Amino acid sequence: MSRLRFVPQLFLFCFALSAAYCLAADAPAESVARPPSAVETYLGDKLAFWKNRLKLDDWSVKLVISGPSDLRPGTLGDINWDADKKTATIKVLDASARGTGSDDALPEMEFTIVHELIHLELAYLPRTDDSRSAEEFAVNHLAEALLQMERRDLVIQSNR
Repeated sequence: MSRLRFVPQLFLFCFALSAAYCLAADAPAESVARPPSAVETYLGDKLAFWKNRLKLDDWSVKLVISGPSDLRPGTLGDINWDADKKTATIKVLDASARGTGSDDALPEMEFTIVHELIHLELAYLPRTDDSRSAEEFAVNHLAEALLQMERRDLVIQSNR
């Protein structure tokens, strides 16, 4: 008789165990830790370099490589920040979603990082809908100038 009382408990235990296994199997792949790709490592290094160059070391900035559905249409990146906490998240369009060749993808992604970090530099300035296009124009030109200067310096250093 004691064996009969044990069978329903064993059945419930096995059922709970199999349900837990099924739920774990359906868990999203992001929950499983994976090593960063070469692109993620490269862009992480570029983020650290440009944060330092722009004197933003006191900010915690997370980089997320994103698909087109995670960004506004027609954009290559985005930044959201909390100035009080000095935290920010930069989204950069994945290289596979860009319409350019693979040789152009990494420099474009670095440009996006610099562009978004310049927005972070300007985070404390007042912003309006009217000033947004002027800010984008200025940020694009500043990012391009900074990258050209850095690339010129790299060429000079490599020729020494």
